Amino acid sequence: MTKKITISSGKRKHAIARIAMRDGEGIIRINKIPLQSYGANLYRLKIQEPLILAGELAKKVNADLTVMGGGMNSQAEAARVAIAKALVEHSKSSELKDTFLEYDRNMLIADVRYKEQHKPNRHGKARAKVQKSYR
Repeated sequence: MTKKITISSGKRKHAIARIAMRDGEGIIRINKIPLQSYGANLYRLKIQEPLILAGELAKKVNADLTVMGGGMNSQAEAARVAIAKALVEHSKSSELKDTFLEYDRNMLIADVRYKEQHKPNRHGKARAKVQKSYR
């Protein structure tokens, strides 16, 4: 008997989250750490948003996430996108997809904004110009 495994990913700034979701009893692990003991409470709640919106479906799947790069907030948002995309793909439910899009569009569609790189000879800023005087 083969189990159904759904693989998905999410990105935010420099953070990348990869998820493998399979049928189970609702165990979510991030970098081999259970979700209940992962990071600060604010980030944990951000990661749990798609699980709360999914309701009973979230209690029927196990998920293993690998998150790398970026900061804690970016990692939490990347994990949130990955979980939401995997839940929709695993359940093949258009109602769940509509629920996620109505709640927050960034749950299924990644936010592609990056911080602008610093430019040389600009006093450490990305855009500020050095003032010139021609008089």
